[in-house]
Amino acid sequence: MRPAHALIDLSALRHNYQLAKSLSGCRAFAVIKANAYGHGAVRCAETLQGSADAFAVACIEEALELRAAGIRQPILLLEGWFEADELPLLAEHDLWAVLHHEEQLLQLQDANLSRPLHIWLKLDSGMHRVGFSPAEYASVWQRLAALPQVASLSKITHFSRADEPETGRTEQQLATFAAATAGLEGPASLCNSPGILAWPQAHHDWLRPGIMLYGATPFEFEQDNASKLRPVMQLISRIIAVRELPAGEPIGYGSRFITPRPTRVGVVAMGYADGYPRHAKDGTPVLVDGQRTGLIGRVSMDMLTVDLTDLPGSGLGSAVTLWGNGLNASEVASWADSIPYQLFCNLNRVPRHYRD
Repeated sequence: MRPAHALIDLSALRHNYQLAKSLSGCRAFAVIKANAYGHGAVRCAETLQGSADAFAVACIEEALELRAAGIRQPILLLEGWFEADELPLLAEHDLWAVLHHEEQLLQLQDANLSRPLHIWLKLDSGMHRVGFSPAEYASVWQRLAALPQVASLSKITHFSRADEPETGRTEQQLATFAAATAGLEGPASLCNSPGILAWPQAHHDWLRPGIMLYGATPFEFEQDNASKLRPVMQLISRIIAVRELPAGEPIGYGSRFITPRPTRVGVVAMGYADGYPRHAKDGTPVLVDGQRTGLIGRVSMDMLTVDLTDLPGSGLGSAVTLWGNGLNASEVASWADSIPYQLFCNLNRVPRHYRD
């Protein structure tokens, strides 16, 4: 079988969740939307169900998959519902929901439900995607508090630049949140992964660890708490061919790379159809037999090429790590003008193997 696969370390997943909890003592949603950022939502939820306070997903389809797998903890729908006919399903399966626009409020007001819902009212504190404005937030809160369809109300917002502490934007959002929610009793959730790692004053009642669960740093600089994360995914393959080329020879589509010296070229069974970024530059780090070398030539659909010239002990059959232990996905992403979120979520075709 083709050697490309993703090895998922479930003990690292538990470690990263507990790190998030240990930084604050707050409760935490384990964010496992988008198939747990490509790591496998059901398997990740099963791993964390003994320790996670709750889970968070994007939509009801993702939540129902978890319920069908036997996950009983609270599950929060981060985008809420999209059609009124979803509301009875939310009640039936005891799903929590974010409410972020007027139409959702009107649908909830008119719904005939088997039980009231736990609602997280979204404040647009400056991200400007979804949520109620600071000026209208308190009045919407009071309207919801009067509805028999609402079992409890909680506050939620989202940071836009918590991974850039020097900008001042997070301080602005914190001030906006404090002013808009003054006097409104109930739990609050503000922190995504960079908020958890770098903004202790923002932790409040519930955290929302996402990318940090999977061991990738959200920062483009060294950060003390992020350095304690453990990679959950190893993207692994092998060298399937070796070529000896003289100086001056082109490699791959478009002849982007020209050998500057006599070069041993290793061909790896990994390409953009597997989710490896096509736009990775020459020099993008790769580990061969645990030793660092670099990508040379353009990534193709099923293969990529690496420089083996300075690794005389490596060759046909050598193990290749595209990201994982010793090579954080965040570093690889930076060479492709991308982010680790996208690398993980784009993972395709390669089978996932799990170890614990």
